[in-house]
Amino acid sequence: MASPLIPSSELAALQGFVLLDARSKSAFESGHLRGALNADPGVHLSIASMPDSNPSKGGRHPLPSLKQWRATLGLFGIGPATPVVVYDDQGGANSAARAWWMLRAVGHEAVQVLDGGLKAAISAGWEPTTDASFARPCPHYPAAAWLLPTVDIGVVEKLARHPEWRILDVRSTERYRGDDERLDPVAGHIPGAVNLPYTENLDSEGCFKPAMELRALYNQLLNDLRPDHLVVHCGSGITACHTLLALEHAGLPGAALFVGSWSEWCRSGKPIAQGAE
Repeated sequence: MASPLIPSSELAALQGFVLLDARSKSAFESGHLRGALNADPGVHLSIASMPDSNPSKGGRHPLPSLKQWRATLGLFGIGPATPVVVYDDQGGANSAARAWWMLRAVGHEAVQVLDGGLKAAISAGWEPTTDASFARPCPHYPAAAWLLPTVDIGVVEKLARHPEWRILDVRSTERYRGDDERLDPVAGHIPGAVNLPYTENLDSEGCFKPAMELRALYNQLLNDLRPDHLVVHCGSGITACHTLLALEHAGLPGAALFVGSWSEWCRSGKPIAQGAE
């Protein structure tokens, strides 16, 4: 399987691929890479924009149904053999990694995140445009189930204190400790969860660190546990996918996503911890 990342230097040589800009519609319309289609995190990558979306039941960015996602991929013109490149403007953490994870979760292998994102592409000579882009729709993507592991809030509660499992919170250390919380109504973290901010996946230029460096980082966190005994979460299930991408890049696949993440947990009435542990 190809690397989950593609450097901006290789983008121009690709042919017959679909380019997805995984930012909000307003950010996309202010300037995007030529030919990119907008995969809005609140519209296409979650059901956050739906009137019945409830953060206490699934968090701030619940996954769409499989049927909805299959239809969305068809509207983007993505079939099983279509190469896809996804980018955002935060090193993959805005929503590009979420789009990557959702494509991989229906079995799509030909998908990569643009390493360094929009900034790297502009540095490589790509000029942003506000011109409209048009998809070539195809039939709904043929997928029968979500194939990557997810866990719900009840399972997380059971595993949080289990010695053979690790619950990883990838939010900033300040949010984990409860020192700062601007997105959700309650500060703190899931009791028993450990913290390794997703920003540790990136170098000073906003690109992913080398695979071996990330492998060493996450092997230390796992401390002899298998990657498939790791559950990853963030605030709303978006940036957690950044760490799932980093783990894939490091050759440590298999961790599960807690989609509801802190935004669901903190509204659930379940115990909340604050401080460093």
